[in-house]
Amino acid sequence: MISRRRVLLSGAALVLVPCVAPAQQVERVRRVGVLMHNAEEDPEAKAELAAFRQGLTQLGWSEDRNIRLDIRYAADRPEQYQTLARNLVALRPDAIFAYTTPITAALQRESRTIPIVFAEVSDPVGSGLVASLARPGGNVTGLLLYEQGITGKWAAMLKEIAPHLRRAVLLADPRTTPYEYFLRSAATAAPSLALDLVPSPVESAADIERVLGAFAGAPNGGLLVLPSGTTSLHRDLLIALAARYRLPAVYPFRFYVKAGGLMSYSTDLVDQSRQAASYVDRILRGASPTNLPVQTPLKYVTTVNVKTAKTLGLAIPPSLLLRADEVID
Repeated sequence: MISRRRVLLSGAALVLVPCVAPAQQVERVRRVGVLMHNAEEDPEAKAELAAFRQGLTQLGWSEDRNIRLDIRYAADRPEQYQTLARNLVALRPDAIFAYTTPITAALQRESRTIPIVFAEVSDPVGSGLVASLARPGGNVTGLLLYEQGITGKWAAMLKEIAPHLRRAVLLADPRTTPYEYFLRSAATAAPSLALDLVPSPVESAADIERVLGAFAGAPNGGLLVLPSGTTSLHRDLLIALAARYRLPAVYPFRFYVKAGGLMSYSTDLVDQSRQAASYVDRILRGASPTNLPVQTPLKYVTTVNVKTAKTLGLAIPPSLLLRADEVID
């Protein structure tokens, strides 16, 4: 028989033993650099960054808990790309999200080991960023902005809405875009469209004014604006000059048409940023950029500004209106 004294002692021992809770595990905070080509106050930059953050949140990443974003803005100043890239790499992030070809190239020059995910890059193979789209083969992968042949599509749309055109000026800043990639596509399509191309590199607002002023001196001309940081930065000037000189124009992004441009056929930049979050997520969870193929665009969006067409005296073909994803009155 167990004595009463022994039972009391056992009970006391139970009371005196401290309750030790398991130590709370602190989640590791991962560091991701972001280098954007445009300025912090640019509405497009804000929308793209918000989409990237939203994508990360949906995949379980929170800036209050397990991820830190180090964001830098180049404000469309090519002379700043390399310095900003060097400073960002010096932070030793776990991954970097980069916008545009020259910015991605600047980052790759600074590091061949830190994983880099890009957006708004059109010729990653020709630019030397990846070995191939299917197997990038290094520390860089991402989302393709435009496939080969896109400029031919823009030129065909320009002739469709303005069949009388005989000349087209191609405007972009070679410092901020793979200019030759787009020129090759246009040159292939031009003969069948009976269109003479006028390649016109620009680096400033003054260049844009000079080029378009000279080009508009002869009749039957149209404008093809290629994707580049400088043309995006001076979008309002481009749209105003196209209106002043009555130049039918096709633009590379929807936001030009929302601001008063005639027409665009484009990928969705905001959606690209959201999709890029999935690649950053996979890399943070152990995947290698080498094995993540470059994603090609899944959808293009046609936007037409009817008011601008009327101002230019153009009748939009019914077939073009039927194909349009968005018609702005």
